[in-house]
Amino acid sequence: MTQPLPPPLTPLEHVDHRLAASGSIVVDAETLARLAGVAPAQLRGWEPYWNDLSPDTHLRDGGRYRRRRHGCFIVDGDLVDAVPHRAHWQPVEYNALHGGFERWFEPLAPGLVADPAWRPLLAGLGHVASALRGPHRWHVEAHPFRIDTAGGIGRPTPEGAHRDGVDLVAVILVARHGIKGGETRVFDADGPHGMRFTLTQPWSALILDDARVIHETTPIQPLDPGRPGHRDTLVLTYRQGGFQGPAT
Repeated sequence: MTQPLPPPLTPLEHVDHRLAASGSIVVDAETLARLAGVAPAQLRGWEPYWNDLSPDTHLRDGGRYRRRRHGCFIVDGDLVDAVPHRAHWQPVEYNALHGGFERWFEPLAPGLVADPAWRPLLAGLGHVASALRGPHRWHVEAHPFRIDTAGGIGRPTPEGAHRDGVDLVAVILVARHGIKGGETRVFDADGPHGMRFTLTQPWSALILDDARVIHETTPIQPLDPGRPGHRDTLVLTYRQGGFQGPAT
């Protein structure tokens, strides 16, 4: 079996410069924890929450391979405030498959939001967004996902290569269990350059300047057809000026 391509890693001291220069970076678990000012073990302690995600009932390809929850926050410097539960919405320009309508998901588990490391992680990535775009009050959406292979194949990005219509995206790998595939691909939005690799280290993260690059993750399949596997991620998006919503 072909070994997955490892990602190019960016050390902590070069995060802001390389993200501004290239539009995308990958950090390992220790660097992500240091960005948040927490211990790596604090992040690993969240992993049981991915066993309690609700089915995504909005998949327009007819699939049943995705489970998720959703929550929204305002990040202003080191201050992080939850906002009332709201729908997730994207325009069709950014999500041709699932854009243009409100998608309601079950809220984040209260224990996850109350965990002492949760707000530091959101604030730490907010500082990365501010280094990229300048200081703003960031409108943050948090999406814990599980993609499984119970039906034989799971699609982490059923909409294909895309942008999210925000300023910064962080795709954090939480776990891979009993799967093959799931290769990440990042391309310049306006040019021919790109890279591909597979995130395999739990709590490593891909961080994207959403205005400059498009991204996708290839489908996953079980290593053993008789034993379904899964891929767990936490996706955090940062947007200035407000949450996305239908024009009024």
